Amino acid sequence: IEGIVDAYGQILPQIRLYGPTSFSPIINHMARFAAHSLQQGIAAQYFILLIIIDGEITDLDQTRQVIRVNVVVNASKLPMSIIILGVGEADFQAMEFLYGDNGVLKSVTGEPAAQDIIQFVPF
Repeated sequence: IEGIVDAYGQILPQIRLYGPTSFSPIINHMARFAAHSLQQGIAAQYFILLIIIDGEITDLDQTRQVIRVNVVVNASKLPMSIIILGVGEADFQAMEFLYGDNGVLKSVTGEPAAQDIIQFVPF
């Protein structure tokens, strides 16, 4: 964790953070990588997606749908985890739907996630 925070501190002055904040494309992209590695039988690979945000999600409805369909049903069975790091003073209350700390996430059809692969951390 310390190395990630150090790298973030070094790169932050060189970049400009701006919106829109859209999660669904990158989550779908990573799930395809993890699914491909699983199909190839490469058990030694585990994917961790670290998303650093400084504001609210722009595509909240799309992200909720992606999470409930792709992540819960499909990606929770894949060798992957998603860590979302909320940086700053933004209101991150809407992020609570992204992880199953208060119970198992379920798909729109009621299928439970195979495992909890999403964690949101305010920083």
